[in-house]
Amino acid sequence: MAITRLEAMPDRCEVLPGDSVVARRGGGLLWVDAPGSPALVAALHACLGVSGPGADRVLAAVAGQVSSLAHGAASFALVVADPATGTGVALWSGKGQPAVDGVPMSGSSVEGGTLASGFQLGQTLYVGPGQAAPQMPPGVAYDLVEGTVPGSGAMLQLAASAPASAAAQPSSAPSFSAASDAGFGSGSGSSRVAAPDSGEQTAFWRPDTKASAPVLRFDDGMVVTVDEDIVLGRRPDNHEMVTSGGARPVPIADTQNVLSSAHAALQRSGSEVSLVDLGSLNGTHVAGPEATEWTQLEPGVAHPLSDGDRLLLGWTVITFEQPQD
Repeated sequence: MAITRLEAMPDRCEVLPGDSVVARRGGGLLWVDAPGSPALVAALHACLGVSGPGADRVLAAVAGQVSSLAHGAASFALVVADPATGTGVALWSGKGQPAVDGVPMSGSSVEGGTLASGFQLGQTLYVGPGQAAPQMPPGVAYDLVEGTVPGSGAMLQLAASAPASAAAQPSSAPSFSAASDAGFGSGSGSSRVAAPDSGEQTAFWRPDTKASAPVLRFDDGMVVTVDEDIVLGRRPDNHEMVTSGGARPVPIADTQNVLSSAHAALQRSGSEVSLVDLGSLNGTHVAGPEATEWTQLEPGVAHPLSDGDRLLLGWTVITFEQPQD
């Protein structure tokens, strides 16, 4: 069944820097205090793509898996907004606390946390530990347009729903990908774009729209064209594939040091693209578009990719897109 996901209007999400993780997609917000559990972060972040009827059942099912994903207790707060109805669904546990217009939510206990659904979105959404901050300290907060960043909490100032013409492109299925922490790079296809009102810049690879090369898509907006072999990692420039001139380095920001310097490579052979783990410390995982579990790759063994496959490198989840002929 085709699902159209509406973009949640031009709004502002103020994030307080910290050691936890804050994620944002559209009108959804997530705060996770579990730096040692990439699987938990990825699973909860995937819920940001869930909306509409049945979203509460999806979140309740995820809550039941939290203990195993987190390898113990974890604190998190997740708010999924549905701009089409003006309502939301929330899931939280531990020190996590969501709030609407400064008022902490109440909900029903489920295995792994507390669940609330069908509440009105109001003017602000908060995720973080404890009571909602009535106002972010001046000079400390910064704007999160999209993606995943370190943060001790976030306050989303909601705006009116966007007109139909401003809606995001339809997706053939709910997205199960998590945004990268950030992505920075340079090259012949890159340009630098400033986030609205943030004063900060993020590097983007802009693929040639006329080309039919596959792409790697990060939910924070970064797109990497796979028009040659690529090495992904924290500092991939020194890998032999790059220094020999056989591959292009694509560095990924990694605030939690879960990525290896050269973590994984994408290798092209005609129209086929394969993913190879380069002996990374935390492993490289892959999952199909509809898969609910990750498969860890054996180091050095090429895994052919198909359109819609998701790649998990540390905490970074990337979607592989193969243009259709």
